[in-house]
Amino acid sequence: MTDLPTIPTAAPERGPGSAGARRRRRRRGTSLQVSGTDRAVLALMVIVPTALVVGLVWLPAIASVVLSFASWTGIGGLSTIKWIGTRNYVNVFTNYPPFPPAIRHNLIWLAFTFAVPTVLGIFLAVLLDRELKGSRFYQSAFFLPVVLSLALVGFIWQLIYSRDQGLLNAVLHTHIDWYGDSNINLWAVLVAFGWKQTGYVMLLYLAGLKGVDPGLREAAAVDGAGPFTTFFRVVFPVMRPINVVILVITVIESLRAFDIVWVINKGTNGLELISTLVTSNVVGEASRIGFGSALATIMLVISVVFISIHLSITMRREDR
Repeated sequence: MTDLPTIPTAAPERGPGSAGARRRRRRRGTSLQVSGTDRAVLALMVIVPTALVVGLVWLPAIASVVLSFASWTGIGGLSTIKWIGTRNYVNVFTNYPPFPPAIRHNLIWLAFTFAVPTVLGIFLAVLLDRELKGSRFYQSAFFLPVVLSLALVGFIWQLIYSRDQGLLNAVLHTHIDWYGDSNINLWAVLVAFGWKQTGYVMLLYLAGLKGVDPGLREAAAVDGAGPFTTFFRVVFPVMRPINVVILVITVIESLRAFDIVWVINKGTNGLELISTLVTSNVVGEASRIGFGSALATIMLVISVVFISIHLSITMRREDR
């Protein structure tokens, strides 16, 4: 039985001009084709958010800065605007009695937010990160005030602070007007604000703690470090990005605090804040839009300083 002759086969083409290479190029070219519908959807996804940000954020901010150099009541059209230079800013700092108390109250608000809700929120986050029994329930309970608006928080605490029927006066057997007394109403409002802010800080910090490498704590425990030392020497430095976010959020929340104060007494009688002064001048009976814009610009400048610090730290970390 004779062997059949072996028929030589051609080696597969592997060069750039081979059929396989041509097919791959055709497949790649086909995958990169975008239909007209895709282009329209992509354009809408870019244009709509950009238009909203420009129309609702950038244009009002630029208009506020421009109008801060003018005197305008908002009546009679743009032709009635009178340009007065920096006179509004001079009046704010030299001839506007509510402004110094507003600055002082915003600083007190900022210091209180750092000292109480932020510290308490971090403490609760560290406790709940230990997976205690019922931790899910506690997380929900502490986070519940965060979903409420500050205006609603003010109404809720009105039931506690009421002079005649309030829970606090009933427990203490007193007859104090917690919201009406200018010597204590700021602190009463800060307690209500802290009740809401604590859960927010707790949630942010708890999310950051979940991302910490467990090996760091194990290594610290092997070296004999206790829970206190482990947190402040190992965990806290690793949480630097979250710490910066909480710092910026705390500053911004302290500057834009408005709702809870406005529903109580519209930012008067010991509750003056920069945000309430802006609103009372722009939409109040006086309707001094230029003067209110100057106050808003001051708020904007202060916020930009802290936001710039946050962005510089974030960008520096990403460059590494």
